[in-house]
Amino acid sequence: MLNKFCKKPLWECSQTLSLVASGAKKADLVILGAKLVNVCTHEILENTDVAVAQGRIACVGNCQSCIGENTLVIHANGKYLAPAFMDGHIHVESSMLSVGEYAKAVIPCGTSAIFMDPHEICNVLGLDGVKYMLEDAKHTSLKAMLTTPSCVPAVPGFEDTGATVGPKEVAETMTWEECVGLGEMMNFPGILNADEHTHAIVGETLKAGKIVTGHYSLPETAQGLNAYIASGVRCCHESTRAEDALAKMRLGMYAMLREGSAWHDLKEVAKVITQNTIDSRFACLISDDTHPDTLQNKGHLNYIVKRAIEEGIDPVTAIQMVTINVAQCFQLDHDLGSVTPSKCADMVLIDDLENCNVTEVFIDGELVAQNGKMLKTFAPYDYPAKAKNSVHLDLLTPENFRIPATGASVKIRVMEIIPARVGTFERFETMPVKDGALHADVERDVLKVAVFERHRNTGTVGYGFVKGFGIKKGAMAQTVAHDAHNLLVVGTNDEDMALASNTLIACGGGMVAVADGKILSLVPLPIAGLISDRPLEETSEKVQNLEKAWKEMGCTLPSPFMTMALIPLACLPELRLTNRGLVDCRTFQFTNLIVE
Repeated sequence: MLNKFCKKPLWECSQTLSLVASGAKKADLVILGAKLVNVCTHEILENTDVAVAQGRIACVGNCQSCIGENTLVIHANGKYLAPAFMDGHIHVESSMLSVGEYAKAVIPCGTSAIFMDPHEICNVLGLDGVKYMLEDAKHTSLKAMLTTPSCVPAVPGFEDTGATVGPKEVAETMTWEECVGLGEMMNFPGILNADEHTHAIVGETLKAGKIVTGHYSLPETAQGLNAYIASGVRCCHESTRAEDALAKMRLGMYAMLREGSAWHDLKEVAKVITQNTIDSRFACLISDDTHPDTLQNKGHLNYIVKRAIEEGIDPVTAIQMVTINVAQCFQLDHDLGSVTPSKCADMVLIDDLENCNVTEVFIDGELVAQNGKMLKTFAPYDYPAKAKNSVHLDLLTPENFRIPATGASVKIRVMEIIPARVGTFERFETMPVKDGALHADVERDVLKVAVFERHRNTGTVGYGFVKGFGIKKGAMAQTVAHDAHNLLVVGTNDEDMALASNTLIACGGGMVAVADGKILSLVPLPIAGLISDRPLEETSEKVQNLEKAWKEMGCTLPSPFMTMALIPLACLPELRLTNRGLVDCRTFQFTNLIVE
């Protein structure tokens, strides 16, 4: 695959690189005396130099002869030199940051490249939204590689989105220079049931010779997993058990082990490496979804590498899982993923390998970050007005949240969330009927949920109940509600649910917590109702204030707003709620709230 993400294509500078390596021409940059983390051979090589010219690596070993009077010389002083890190699966929108602000957050952590699947903004604004994010990325040093959103909507027929993407649109994006493949194919039922439309989307990617990324969240790892991989899907980030990851790796699928703000899968799935004597080449570490306060306070892939080491994975293996393994997954290892001659000079210096403390970051041979701070500045990108006018809903009243019922009591289906996991359980509760309607029951932790279509003001709305948040008062609302991103409201009473909803309708989207008729915390996200137009530090502070508000209301979950955002995602087991109603995600059929 032709890589558009190096400063210069190899054919254009190969002669120069050879001359520099032989000492006949001098390098632009030489790093002296490093401990090289060689991800090709799983070694640490002492006292190693690296020479760089025209953004690529020319020589690795003794590079004294490459130094000239105009060469920038950096003494590593025994620090570890490794390839810069690559996130093989990330939704930038989940950070609530623009791509520019996201780049400022992750580059100092050692991240040089991301394989982004912007299906959040695509569900709201279509391919125009994807183009906006790519344009934003061009203003930065971050190598933002596109995997085209494959499931817009995520599960057709079960929700209403602001746009649709089909084979024609996918084929168009495969011609874009930023595109390296297809975003996560969440519609695994379509793949397994040989749906022509779904296979045509995959087919357009395969025709272009690009990578199909996956989303297989079923525990069944026999015929179903074989059928899914046989369709051409190369990787999957939905393993929550070590046996899931092992089954995928044994079938030649890259298992992407996730550790995000809310999804703490690594403790379990790291066992695929630590408790088996297997080759780890088919394992990668990814973040999937990371909130701004996590990026600011913990880091990005540097933190995930640290977490992997804490779980018992060897440090060099962990670094392989964010470098060469990722590059090989996307068939880009001829240019990326290792500190070897001819490769892009994307490198990091690390002074503490166990804690993965990154001190310097080089992208295309340029020192862009040092000691956790950006050295290079980016011109901001101004998103167009169309991107900032995406919430189309009339103001709501408490009556809009009324769920009618008859009799003295009824048996209902309830979604029970699983802390720090993406799944839910279907539960049953017998609820009293008061004044001809169903209400939340705080004592039993049964809260009311509503999802309102917000893209075209169609008036469609789904109602349900959820357990596991533990709040004792108030309501929360979000326009971040995967993947259709309709208006999602959870609460203890109809009045606060209406206030929370109207607050977001008025500000163009975001996340809010209210209680007793007052706004406790608001995170405005005016870009597509998903992304802030403010700097990292300001957005992070607002998100932290929101988390504090949730705690004041009684919730102790990690990143609860991210857990809440998955309530409408109808491709995850077991029970979900969209604007069209309750979905049984095991049978992929609508089901009734009230059990007959």
